[in-house]
Amino acid sequence: MKLAYATLAAAAVFAAACGAPVAAMAQERMIAKQVLVKAPVEAVWQAWTTTEGIKSFFAPDARVEARADGPFEIYFNPYGAPGTKGADDMRFLALQPQRMLSFTWNAPPYFPEIRGQRTYVTVRMRPAGEGQTEVTLAHGGWGDGGQWDQVFNYFDKAWGNVLGNLQKRFVDGPIDWTEYLKRLKATMDVPSKKPL
Repeated sequence: MKLAYATLAAAAVFAAACGAPVAAMAQERMIAKQVLVKAPVEAVWQAWTTTEGIKSFFAPDARVEARADGPFEIYFNPYGAPGTKGADDMRFLALQPQRMLSFTWNAPPYFPEIRGQRTYVTVRMRPAGEGQTEVTLAHGGWGDGGQWDQVFNYFDKAWGNVLGNLQKRFVDGPIDWTEYLKRLKATMDVPSKKPL
């Protein structure tokens, strides 16, 4: 670590000596959220790392295989065409059982400029008293400007909702997606109006 700082300092001195401007290192833009869940770590881990667990709080359908490079596909619109269901083709990056998981993430389909890009999310959990778990979520890897800023703002709100649903799941039980799916299906069954 000391060598890295020494190398960085030497590079800055060299650049300044050559007349090159030395820009301050930018701090990584990150979304950070934290909640207390009224459930033991084992139960919270299952909620994040199984298909049934994801369907209990996050989305109505999913494909989840908790292993490095395993699928972490979250389907907010299970009726959508491939590539438009939600977090299609996302992957687990790393897992440390009952402590940490990380996965790739993308923008919703209505942000086409950056839909094909990938950011990363890390979820950490730790026991927090009798039968409770502290869950922290960090979402990084952001660009800036344009749709990057719009998607950052979108997920700053959305992750709060997801973690709120996780809390509710362990207080009120799993989310019942029946009405949501009926409304979604009804909007998809409406034929688009064609010009005359």
